[in-house]
Amino acid sequence: MSRTLLYLSVLSGLFLFIGYLIGGESGMVGAFVFAALFNVGSYWFSDKLVLAMYQAKPLTQQEAPNIYSMVQELCVRDGLPMPRIYLIPETSPNAFATGRNEQHAVLGLTAGILDLMDRDELRGVIAHELSHIKNKDMLTSTIAATLAAAISMLGRLAFYFGGDERRGQLISFLIFFIALPIVAMLIQMAISREREYKADESGARLLGSGLPLAKGLRKLQSAVKAHPLEGTAMQQATAHLFIVNPFSAGFLSKIFSTHPPLQDRITRLEKGPVV
Repeated sequence: MSRTLLYLSVLSGLFLFIGYLIGGESGMVGAFVFAALFNVGSYWFSDKLVLAMYQAKPLTQQEAPNIYSMVQELCVRDGLPMPRIYLIPETSPNAFATGRNEQHAVLGLTAGILDLMDRDELRGVIAHELSHIKNKDMLTSTIAATLAAAISMLGRLAFYFGGDERRGQLISFLIFFIALPIVAMLIQMAISREREYKADESGARLLGSGLPLAKGLRKLQSAVKAHPLEGTAMQQATAHLFIVNPFSAGFLSKIFSTHPPLQDRITRLEKGPVV
């Protein structure tokens, strides 16, 4: 929780600074009100904001009984409550977990990953995401994502409301090339790449083998490269939520990258003993 408070405080400070750049003292007052509302909303509704970004829809048990039985089996085995399951209407294969705690967890699966994976590979991916829930990675990760997305949104607003066109362009430049990299650095400090290794290991332990997830990651390695998401700047700020980075290697995707090399993860899963 201390980390969460730290990043909400950083968000507030950045909002005030950007509000001052855009509109002086009155802009700073408006930014303060926005920051206060956003701080409350980030804790309670950050998962909903992320789901809305990707137009995710609830996946019902009637629509996907096999997915539900798979998730239920793994949750029982791992002592977790059943998360809500959402379908992301994207052909690019990927998955993430979000929510503020185990009781309010969400598992997001793209349409592409359901088409790509066989049953064992999908179980490996789901076990990895459930491990993020078990390891309590989600709240800081989701708030960090909404923090970065909000700063990106302010950059867009600055372009249109920063006074004359030249001033708006200058403020947007400062936000995108100074504020956003600072936020990205803070996210990388908050969300160690080790959390992905840890979730890989926990998921492999849950299944009794790392091979299903290794096979799934190998498929994702080529499929995501061939069909990356074409996300907005706000969406690219959420890249760390996914099991693999869903975006092509552009500027924002690079600075927000918190994933370890995919081949390293595959090698660990293929070689590492499961105890």
